[in-house]
Amino acid sequence: MRAAAAELARLQQLQQRRQRRVVEAHPGEEASARVRVEGRELVNFCSNDYLGLAHDKRLGAAMSAAAQLWGAGAGAAHLLTGHTREHHELELELAAFTRRESALLFSTGYMANVGVIQALCSRTDVVVQDRLNHASLLDGARLSGARLQRYPHGDVSAAGALLASAGKRAAGEHAALLATDGVFSMDGDVAPLAQLAVLAAQHRAWLLVDDAHGLGVMGASGRGVLEQAGLDEQQVPLLVGTLGKALGSFGAFVAGQRDLIELVMQRARSYIYTTALPPAVAAATREALRIVDRDSSPRERVHALTQRFRRGASQLGLALGDSPTPIQPLLLGDAARCLAASQRLMDRGYWVAAIRSPTVPVGTERLRINLSAAHEEHEVDGLLDALHDVLTSGVTA
Repeated sequence: MRAAAAELARLQQLQQRRQRRVVEAHPGEEASARVRVEGRELVNFCSNDYLGLAHDKRLGAAMSAAAQLWGAGAGAAHLLTGHTREHHELELELAAFTRRESALLFSTGYMANVGVIQALCSRTDVVVQDRLNHASLLDGARLSGARLQRYPHGDVSAAGALLASAGKRAAGEHAALLATDGVFSMDGDVAPLAQLAVLAAQHRAWLLVDDAHGLGVMGASGRGVLEQAGLDEQQVPLLVGTLGKALGSFGAFVAGQRDLIELVMQRARSYIYTTALPPAVAAATREALRIVDRDSSPRERVHALTQRFRRGASQLGLALGDSPTPIQPLLLGDAARCLAASQRLMDRGYWVAAIRSPTVPVGTERLRINLSAAHEEHEVDGLLDALHDVLTSGVTA
């Protein structure tokens, strides 16, 4: 116990101890980004609910109807009795939406990345990854036992050198697995996917793209960064997507060619040995897919609000990262300053996350502002004014 207390004290001293906030209520207006947090009403700029679907009444109605039919939970893993008609239809619809042969549901995005890499790689394999990839991709490589090699963020030449050093394999075998985020969650920038696809083909490597933050938001029809880059399942054999961000529900999936997805199903421990998503969640996700497929207005709105925010930040002299996505990082470079700024913004009614080490490297601490179709223009403008006032007032811990 003393060791745990001492470690917690050390994290507190380093400004790295995380704290949960209790969200007490959402106002009930499906288009609102306002929440009540520990007695205060705040405008939420932390959420990954990019299209404002998490509180959409259509998803709630689909979930409620399915819960009346199926109950609260699946009751078992997919490979036992937990794979219901709702799950089956959702997998078919996810495959169709992503224009791939097959899709496989996972209970979380973390489990999807860990499961896919563990299913396809072992100690004799090499996994090459961007240094800023999500923790689940990095952990998946480590848990698989494969040799993990990381290249500097976005450095295609370095990625190619690592793939070249992976070594030759027998005919028909892949020399390595190359994995990248599609949209990087802390910086909001997009991976150089077209170039990485060429590298993967040259070096006979599988390419895995985790499009957690691009699916539903990026691309001409919201099908994500692969649509935006014009890449198909031949060029990117493994697409991982999450359901709890732009799609507003919960869970994740991997999509690709039928035999490859079948192999993942047979081997992925995080798929085999866990309970399936509640069928009602699958039903809500199916409704979300229908909305995204037929209504581009939420996607257009979040991009318009993102551009409004970036224009306003430029006019105020706020140095944002180079992000074309709703994730807008504002680097402050100091954990204490980030925490103090986040608290001052909260005092003014805006909830903005302070992102610190170890989530990002020391010296790159930032405020991460996430835009949503649920935001109002005056809320975006109000946040800009608040950021300017807080940061120009010499905020310190």
